[in-house]
Amino acid sequence: MKENKADPIIRERNDATDKPKAPLTKVSEHENPRDPLRAKRDFLAKLGLGMTGAAGMALAVTGKSNPAAAAVKSAAKHKTQYAMIIDTRRCIGCHACTVACKSENDVPLGENRCWVEYTEKGSFPNVDRSFLPRLCNHCSKPACVDVCPTGATYKREDDGIVVVDTEVCIGCKYCVQACPYDARYLNPVTGSVDKCDFCFHRVSQGLVPSCVNTCQGRARIFGDINDPDSEVSQLLAKNAYSVLQKGMGTEPNVYYIDADHSDPRDALYKDRYIRVQTHRKEEERR
Repeated sequence: MKENKADPIIRERNDATDKPKAPLTKVSEHENPRDPLRAKRDFLAKLGLGMTGAAGMALAVTGKSNPAAAAVKSAAKHKTQYAMIIDTRRCIGCHACTVACKSENDVPLGENRCWVEYTEKGSFPNVDRSFLPRLCNHCSKPACVDVCPTGATYKREDDGIVVVDTEVCIGCKYCVQACPYDARYLNPVTGSVDKCDFCFHRVSQGLVPSCVNTCQGRARIFGDINDPDSEVSQLLAKNAYSVLQKGMGTEPNVYYIDADHSDPRDALYKDRYIRVQTHRKEEERR
């Protein structure tokens, strides 16, 4: 009797929010390649350096640049490097991405893996509101990995996604402090750190992250930035884009098209009403 081979096509779950998307490269699961004991020794040796970068976490962005080659170069260490583009021209601030993420990943109340910040400026009745979706940037040089004493946080070799092994995490929150994107939190239920992981359990099955699948405006585009034919590579080649916190040297893999990063402390807006809602607080100025 011949042995039945497993069906190579893994079908989508019976989820009403799932929609067919362009096929993604299937990636294999693998164990954490970092040795926890070695990571702890390394951490103790470079603790001073790692934590210095945690100071000054105010938002900052790059100047706009056109060539996609720079983005591809920053991700060249991996054969596959998944990235996300946020096209803010399409975002309407509906927060469907946030809700879908919480449902998909069982995120506890009061916490978010992804969220949407907004900026209001102008004078009534001419007030303009712009949106800035936020999440873990899955950096090519992640500061969180450098400071983790147990190796619980690491970058997957197959696809460049930064993940947290909750079985190894001790909840010290060094990574929470080191992350310049305010993307991590301590899960009060599990006692370990949590964050966006690009829904790698879905990506490994040929699906896109839940937030991408749910976005009605297609403001989120996901794919392999090292593939010149992918939608993300094509968009970066044709549009001006920016990244958050370029000066931190983390080489983020989340890119923004036409983003508004207004700061209420900027003298440019000192005579105009402006309100900025971020992940942790809301600032107002008139």
